Amino acid sequence: MDELRLLEIIRSCAPALHPPGLVTGIGDDCAIFRPRGGTEDWLLTTDMVLEDRHFRRTTHPASAVGYRVLARGLSDIAAMGAEPRFCLLSLALAEWAGGRWIRQFFGGFYRLAAETGTALVGGDLARADKVGCDIVAIGAVPRGKALRRDTARPGDGIYVSGKLGGSALGLRLMRGRAWQVHLRPRPRLELGRFLRESLRATAAMDLSDGLSLDLYRMCLASGLSAELDREPPVFPGASIEDALHGGEDYELLFTLPPRARPPAQFDGLPLTRIGTVREGKPGLVRYLGRRLERGGWDHFRQRR
Repeated sequence: MDELRLLEIIRSCAPALHPPGLVTGIGDDCAIFRPRGGTEDWLLTTDMVLEDRHFRRTTHPASAVGYRVLARGLSDIAAMGAEPRFCLLSLALAEWAGGRWIRQFFGGFYRLAAETGTALVGGDLARADKVGCDIVAIGAVPRGKALRRDTARPGDGIYVSGKLGGSALGLRLMRGRAWQVHLRPRPRLELGRFLRESLRATAAMDLSDGLSLDLYRMCLASGLSAELDREPPVFPGASIEDALHGGEDYELLFTLPPRARPPAQFDGLPLTRIGTVREGKPGLVRYLGRRLERGGWDHFRQRR
């Protein structure tokens, strides 16, 4: 069983409820809720960070863990072209996590919260055998303007921001610039708004689980396929496998109309065209003429 199959089971078991104002539920980076009479749509997302799954206490500083917890939620907000407003944090603490670790954790968390204008407004606390965090991030976007992953169109160009594979390289080396990229990924909030406001992106999502898997998800949601005719931009020192399958880059994957001419960079961040959206089997991705098998990170895929 993989994550997509699990989501299908969850959907099939859910009661047939469609609350007033719900625009999009399960299946995108965020759920979209439209308050009656409002000028904005609200975006809601949640993400978990677990000890020994997403970080190790022996290698990851507490401040970086706190920063990454919020960054994961804000990356989803960025992918839909929105502005963050609030967040909720549920935190389960193990016996080993004492006052010093907790203060450093929140030091990293509040650093990013202050930089992005994201207010922590509540949450929950518990004890556990290992540290676990659940972040709920809430953002806002002008009514009907959220970027989605199910709206790519045939002929659109496929683009990525930044250089990929740095987080995978950093986790492997645990030193240097790549390690800092892994520890403190920057949510691309300004870029997300630029894609929505200036480039009129047709679809977008964040690259949290690896290009090969996330592009498959975008194509599947849009009912289309993809043709990648060049290598993605690779972080210095990383491999092409890191760039295709590494995950946790938290860059943006997006599509633009065929005649779009985006800048080569946005605020120093490269924007690179890597392929084209095509009619074809939903979810099929071809890379340099051959089918690209899904790699990336999926908690529920069977591993040998």
